[in-house]
Amino acid sequence: MDTQKLRQRILDLAIRGKLVPQDPNDEPASVLLDRIRAEKERLIAEGKIKRPKSKKSTDKSHYQHFTPPFEIPESWKWVSLPEVCRIPITDGTHKTPIYSDKENGVPFLSSKDVTTRQINWDNIKFIDRKLHEELYSRLAPKRYDILLAKNGTTGVAAMVDTDAVFDIYVTLALIRPMIPFVYPKYLLYVINSDLCKAQFNAHLTGIGLPNLHLSDINKTIIPLPPIEEQIKIANEIDIWFSSVNMLEQNKEKLYVNITLAKSKILDLAMQGKLVPQDPADEPAADMLLRINPKAKIITDNPHSRNIPNGWCLCELRDLCSFLSRGKSPKYSDVPNNYPVFAQKCNLKDGGISLNQARFLDESTLLKWPDRYKLKDLDILVNSTGTGTVGRTRLFLNKYLKDFPFVLPDSHVSVVRTFDEIDSKFIYYNLISREGQTYFNDNLSGSTNQKELYIEAIGNKLIFLPPKNEQERIVAKIEKFYHCIDNIEASLQS
Repeated sequence: MDTQKLRQRILDLAIRGKLVPQDPNDEPASVLLDRIRAEKERLIAEGKIKRPKSKKSTDKSHYQHFTPPFEIPESWKWVSLPEVCRIPITDGTHKTPIYSDKENGVPFLSSKDVTTRQINWDNIKFIDRKLHEELYSRLAPKRYDILLAKNGTTGVAAMVDTDAVFDIYVTLALIRPMIPFVYPKYLLYVINSDLCKAQFNAHLTGIGLPNLHLSDINKTIIPLPPIEEQIKIANEIDIWFSSVNMLEQNKEKLYVNITLAKSKILDLAMQGKLVPQDPADEPAADMLLRINPKAKIITDNPHSRNIPNGWCLCELRDLCSFLSRGKSPKYSDVPNNYPVFAQKCNLKDGGISLNQARFLDESTLLKWPDRYKLKDLDILVNSTGTGTVGRTRLFLNKYLKDFPFVLPDSHVSVVRTFDEIDSKFIYYNLISREGQTYFNDNLSGSTNQKELYIEAIGNKLIFLPPKNEQERIVAKIEKFYHCIDNIEASLQS
């Protein structure tokens, strides 16, 4: 379930007047607007606020090109954002800030501090107190002000929920609701809705880091309900969002449990506890010596005494018809039919993709023996790369698409088992918690360039079941995984 879309759906219903019922006894928004204008005139007369330089925000010119995107209740009114603000919408300082330490400075917010629709005070910067005094005389942010990101995370807004003194940078616009005629949290929810987001996006300028100008923010049109309904709507949204937050937390816990469940399935599988043993199966040791007479059956390992009947302990190399790193290729400057498999082809979230593969210089094709051409069910292990070394994926012919073959580069190791060994069983062994821990414990090289040598991969101990049991284990793993994947897919739909 996409909880972000769910939140936007709740906001969409709210600003259409469909989240709470209308009360015919509420003072209509048209009267509320008259009261807002009268209050502004009073404050101007008393010198408490300045008259806006332009009256465009309050006359009909704002609406001449505006077509309401949806119908609103009869008691509501479409208004421009400045109409419901106590002071003109403005932004923070355009001056280059002089930073200070926390003890001697004043908190200084920019757009990066409102990325989650809440003010993040954890990693804020601080400015010199002298500069603060100059800035604060022009603009003094206070509780219930709304801070709107003008660039970076453009269009994201957060409400000030503290009486602490702080300053803001030019990347933030300050919107001060006309309390008590406008409920701040209602206005915050409207600004964070897709309705306003679409209007903001229509005015973005700049390449790379989009920017939203104050003049365009002033053009924003929003639906205004009666004040009593604003409060009801905001409270109802709070209730719904609280439920969504709980759903999100449970969803995260479920994802963790899904990962743990898959890991536990593999642990049981590799211990011989996922399917029962069949005494009629050919013992793994007999099968292994039959296909590879040089294989070493390990009997002097303490763990060998605890393996199930019919299993044997051996090294991975003795199960492989081909175990090797790829080769350093000479690349072509233009795409062709011969992709080279690199670390990034082993996708972080699972699976394989050749979309970002580079291509081999065709003049070097004869230098690559056929055994390097990847085959169906080859196991591919990233052998270098911070954050990717040890990442293991199963190659399938379907990944080739229209390419005749693909070749591995020197940062990828190929594990190709004998036909009599179920390659999927070995793959599940290597991606299990024990397998990945082994890889991590056997890395070599410096901190910045860890490597997993082919010798270490070959040394990996494998508890090998009989051939038939390997197949039963793989079938059971995939049956469980199919059910778990369906649950996971339902969470994302």
